[in-house]
Amino acid sequence: MNSVLVLILEILYVITIVSVVIVAISENRNPIKTVSWVMVLIFLPFVGLIWYLTFGQDFTKKQIITKRMYSKLKKRPLDEIGTLEEFIYPKEHASLIRLLKNLDHTPVLGGNDIRFYTSCSEKFEQLLLDIENAQKHIHVEYYAFEGDKTGEKVRNALIKKSLEGVEVRVIYDSFGSRNTKKAFFEEFRKAGIEVEPFLKLVLPKITSRLNFRNHRKLVVIDGQIGYVGGMNIADRYVDGFSWGIWRDTHARIEGKGVQGLQSIFLIDWFFVSQTLITSRKYFPELSGFGNIVMQTVNSGPFREEKEIAHGILQAIYDAKKSIFIQTPYFIPPESLLEALQAAAIRGLDVRVMIPKKSDVKLVHLATLSFVKEALQAGIKIYLYEKGFLHSKMMVFDDSLTLIGSVNFDSRSFEHNFEVEAFIYDHDIAEKAIDIFVEDQRFSQIVSLREWIKRPTILRFFESLMRLFAPLL
Repeated sequence: MNSVLVLILEILYVITIVSVVIVAISENRNPIKTVSWVMVLIFLPFVGLIWYLTFGQDFTKKQIITKRMYSKLKKRPLDEIGTLEEFIYPKEHASLIRLLKNLDHTPVLGGNDIRFYTSCSEKFEQLLLDIENAQKHIHVEYYAFEGDKTGEKVRNALIKKSLEGVEVRVIYDSFGSRNTKKAFFEEFRKAGIEVEPFLKLVLPKITSRLNFRNHRKLVVIDGQIGYVGGMNIADRYVDGFSWGIWRDTHARIEGKGVQGLQSIFLIDWFFVSQTLITSRKYFPELSGFGNIVMQTVNSGPFREEKEIAHGILQAIYDAKKSIFIQTPYFIPPESLLEALQAAAIRGLDVRVMIPKKSDVKLVHLATLSFVKEALQAGIKIYLYEKGFLHSKMMVFDDSLTLIGSVNFDSRSFEHNFEVEAFIYDHDIAEKAIDIFVEDQRFSQIVSLREWIKRPTILRFFESLMRLFAPLL
């Protein structure tokens, strides 16, 4: 009797797997991604099915936002700053600027002053000072908002301002902040702060939401000061690990460019609260704080257009001299990898810096699988050795710098809600290059000859994880 039951269960499982494979194929996805899912379903019994049901289904059109609603939400907040002057395009980036404007209704905003932070403790010290000086409103949005010492400092500062009459709104990602107790966020609400989780993970919707996370890290204060970059709110960003520091990069923006961050926050606020905010008071008239021109671009799984990925691809095409990339995970889509290879082959100085040791071992193995072909094309690969490199920064020639939440991988480009600042300024690019070159002092440059001599078993496991790269 037991053998009959087992046989029936096996038959049902096979029928289920075949049905799911048919569904995966019929969705007309990227063929490489489809093949990856088919392999997972066939070679990882039960686990593969659970993985697909959790991460493989595309519910964005049904449960997140329609294209029509996204367009409405994107344009309405930007209409509030539409009366602001548009700034002259830097000639060498005219194509990129037009692309981003056409893809994402992204205005070019000037009059900015921008400062980079490579020390997490210094960034939080300045952030707390800016929160203390806030007069009207504070908008905070982080993938990870932990309830540790760093999180408590930020929370207490926000509560203090709320009790003083400043409007405070907080968005945190349900998955990224999963270790933070509910009581931590209840303290916000008790102080009159509006706080909402992004795509709250509750049954039965957990499988349709877990794969689509808000990976943004941004703050807007009084519509004048903004923060964007790679640092979340957690002790590990300040304290690092037992085996090394946490090396990250964040940017503080003061000026009209902050209003691009504001529009992104208010779009996300509509997602989480169903409250549409477009009041002019959140987009104040600002005098110039500097001469830096920028665009702020958001992307997410609710649109077929991958705005940030398209922008990076155009920047690679436009580059004439050099491309410097820092990223914790290097799992590029084929189009971006080929563009970088072509840039190196045509003589550009292309450098990619990744951590030698990572916080996610399987993803790191997939990352390392791309090193050989990058080296063969002439791309220079640096392995950061001082700790974990979490910086997400790119510099093109000596005039374009990208800083934001985007990792150079398929998950950031296709599944996550991300934000990226495209900064058109020679001085800022020079500072970004200086940061990269300083980090080279603590990095090992990879030799192709030595790389291919590594143990066969290690290279095999890297290649194995490469098969699942589109899913990581």
